[in-house]
Amino acid sequence: MKRQALVLGIFTAAVFALPAIAADEGAGMFDLRWGKNAFNFEGMPSGPQPLKNLSRRPDGTANAGRLVGDYRNPVLTAQAAAVVKQKGDLAAAGKGFPNSQDQCRQPAPPMTFAMQLGLEMLPAKNGDITILYGGDDNARYIRMNSTHPANVAPTHMGDSVGHWEGNTLVIDTVGIKPDSYSSVDRFGTPTSAKMHTIERYTVIDGARAYAQQHGYEMSEGTVGGGGRNGGGRNAGYNPDRNLKGLELDLTMEDPDVFTAPLTARVTYRRVATEWEESVCADNPMEHYKNEWIGLPRAQKPDF
Repeated sequence: MKRQALVLGIFTAAVFALPAIAADEGAGMFDLRWGKNAFNFEGMPSGPQPLKNLSRRPDGTANAGRLVGDYRNPVLTAQAAAVVKQKGDLAAAGKGFPNSQDQCRQPAPPMTFAMQLGLEMLPAKNGDITILYGGDDNARYIRMNSTHPANVAPTHMGDSVGHWEGNTLVIDTVGIKPDSYSSVDRFGTPTSAKMHTIERYTVIDGARAYAQQHGYEMSEGTVGGGGRNGGGRNAGYNPDRNLKGLELDLTMEDPDVFTAPLTARVTYRRVATEWEESVCADNPMEHYKNEWIGLPRAQKPDF
């Protein structure tokens, strides 16, 4: 009997400990499906702005089939601007250029936030957080109330630590190892090993979330070629626009790429869809000729 009481006491303590995290700090943020229906980044009310597509349709929306990034944006260093212009010239000529998502690689920060269309945050009992993204096996692990190692070993997704500032979740990521497909956005803005990102997630009013996201989608077009005229991918938004939204303000610092820290925004709304299995490597897609180069192959056996 005493043993049962002890087990029940431990279980009760654990149950009440976990909701305290969600109620006080992550209220309305965890264990919910969030989504968006447009790539790249929204601009901020002031300060340096993220790149936009110079290629526009007759109705003024971005031409998602021709990714010509604004290489003249003053936030870009000269070397980064040259890369964006080179890739924009390819796109304008109908040749395109590959990125990590096209090649079935996991998009590393900051492209994670430009490309991933759905996410769900799962808190662990110790306070750490796992973020799941839609499609394949994309996941990130956030160590809460921790610090980066003195000597971070660079990895594809980097080293992420987080903390709470009131009801805002702040995630700091360094040690992101770039490769030949790494980029900041769909325009091919390059990254370097110096990239440092800070994410700030806050639950916001539903009407505000709808206004921000809808305005961006109408300007830059939805996935699959939508925009003011609709069409393309169905995001599966929950029809109740009064449901709270999730706002991400992302700050990117990389002296090889940006002349100053760049803060951009991503707005998510609640979606009513369920998780679906999606294996990119089994379903490669070519947006232009010879885009798909195949999965990486080892040059020699592991053992």
